[in-house]
Amino acid sequence: MSLGTADKIFLGVTLVDFAGIFVCYGFGLRLAYTKMDLMLAHLSNCPAIKIRAFLINTGPWGRMHVLAVITGLMVTPKIFLRDGGASAEDLNNFPDDIKRKLTMLFWANGGLLLVMLGLFLVIKVGLV
Repeated sequence: MSLGTADKIFLGVTLVDFAGIFVCYGFGLRLAYTKMDLMLAHLSNCPAIKIRAFLINTGPWGRMHVLAVITGLMVTPKIFLRDGGASAEDLNNFPDDIKRKLTMLFWANGGLLLVMLGLFLVIKVGLV
């Protein structure tokens, strides 16, 4: 069976998308294992983090969950500040380089998921 040009392009985009998702996952794990203590130290007054801090001892999934909450805190601080889940002082004192990495990781994952959704829609419409 031979692949047409559209199928080859679709396959290439799909492989690049999956590779990007795995790279983002690996980068997130690296952050979760190397910078978690620093992040928790800077967010010591945030109730949303304190109630989930025990999860870092449950393995990689727990660390990724805490990292996801910290990322959500960095990307959408107004939601956490409004409901009392975050401390404005902690957010202002959080290291800018880690905040930038977390924000880039969030938007990269979002973009890759949008590409995957687009690929799904291409299949459902029947373009490939």
